[in-house]
Amino acid sequence: MNEPGKITVDLINEPPHYQSDNGVECIHAIRASMTKQEFIGFCKGQVFKYLWRANKKHDDPLSDYEKAQFYLKKMIHESLPADYGMGGRK
Repeated sequence: MNEPGKITVDLINEPPHYQSDNGVECIHAIRASMTKQEFIGFCKGQVFKYLWRANKKHDDPLSDYEKAQFYLKKMIHESLPADYGMGGRK
């Protein structure tokens, strides 16, 4: 449970160490520099990497599993048609 007044940091979805001084997130810059297929390949490699190293870098593999899930969700999102669901992709 969070303490009142305490700022929580989401190290899985928005790690501050991957944000530039002007607020640009690294994942957004990477996506902007690649084609759709290149970005899907990048995400696939990241999923593999985080699953591969689970239990090796940390005592608890949960953070590696969550990070693999983060990149898997990005892959799924990129693979959806632009008109998927209500209102399309976001």
